[in-house]
Amino acid sequence: QVQLVESGGGVVQAGGSLRLSCAASGRTVTRNAMGWFRQAPGKEREFVAAISWDGGYIKLLDSVKGRFTVSRDNAKNTVYLRMNSLKSEDTAVYYCAAANSGLKYPGTGRDEYDYWGSGTQVTVSS
Repeated sequence: QVQLVESGGGVVQAGGSLRLSCAASGRTVTRNAMGWFRQAPGKEREFVAAISWDGGYIKLLDSVKGRFTVSRDNAKNTVYLRMNSLKSEDTAVYYCAAANSGLKYPGTGRDEYDYWGSGTQVTVSS
């Protein structure tokens, strides 16, 4: 069983930056692709970013390309989401997820992920 805990959320001014962290416990996620999703009030959860188990392949939501960076440190069993140039529309609860075991390359579908954190709130003020 994998447990995921997100941290680093908060309130930031538009144009500012935050770095979210997702720490895994229970077992190593070295060979799990990892993903980030977000959910704004009244909206469905949407894919934001994903990274393969070896870090060699990355996928990003089009609207965050050039602003967000996803990375991982397998030695620390942690994945990160660096968010720059934040906009008000980035306001959401951000969730970390670990993909199905054996799936090396990231996907965008929620069903491709077996484990989820409880989320961290990101609020971007104008």
